[in-house]
Amino acid sequence: MSSNYNFSGRNILVTGAGSGIGRGICEGLHKVGATVYAVSQTQKNLDSLKANCPGMVTVCVNLSDWDKTREVLSALPPMHGLVNNAGISTLSSFLEASPQDFDRIFACNVRAALNVSQIVAKQMIEHKIAGSIVNVSSQASRAALKDHVIYSSSKGAMDSMTANGALELGPHGIRVNCINPTVVMTEMGRMAWSDPAKGGPMLAKIPLGRFAEVEEVVKPTLFLLSDDSSMINGIILPIDGGFLAT
Repeated sequence: MSSNYNFSGRNILVTGAGSGIGRGICEGLHKVGATVYAVSQTQKNLDSLKANCPGMVTVCVNLSDWDKTREVLSALPPMHGLVNNAGISTLSSFLEASPQDFDRIFACNVRAALNVSQIVAKQMIEHKIAGSIVNVSSQASRAALKDHVIYSSSKGAMDSMTANGALELGPHGIRVNCINPTVVMTEMGRMAWSDPAKGGPMLAKIPLGRFAEVEEVVKPTLFLLSDDSSMINGIILPIDGGFLAT
């Protein structure tokens, strides 16, 4: 990935870093000189990431554990940027969605993002860092998708949390923005959406006629973390090929 950005001297923390979008963001930040703190609950994935990106700092913690997350992340140096990417999903219909799935998905997708943001933002304020927080949401926050009631609701909550973060952290010079991708062709995305019977109807709703590649999510994320977006705060940025425009 080519870029003119220079993140040398900047610490950036990325959650959900072991695979998919999070891994791509870590690799992109590493290429432009950032000191990346990659957070995942899967040590094997972190080891693989660090082997590919020497100098990257890996942190293994289950973000659903509020207190353990605070203990581990509070010991890190102050950050200049944060990407809240960690997320999970379980598909279930509106009538069959369970309280167990609701609690598990919201604990990871919403509560953990708030916890990590509090930890990082408080350190930014203490050290007078005009930082940037990027939340990874989804087009599912803005459009109803069959069997996505809990996931969509959690991403809608993340959009709202982004707006509130922008309002309350802005006076400290901290920007909070959100990206909302369509289906992304990660390894898991290719497995889940390559079947024409499943992918076809979704593709038919995207004017560009294709799903997103990981790099097409990485580049807007780097932009929002950079000084080039210094007056952008509180936005919800679809990366969806026009899905939400139709």
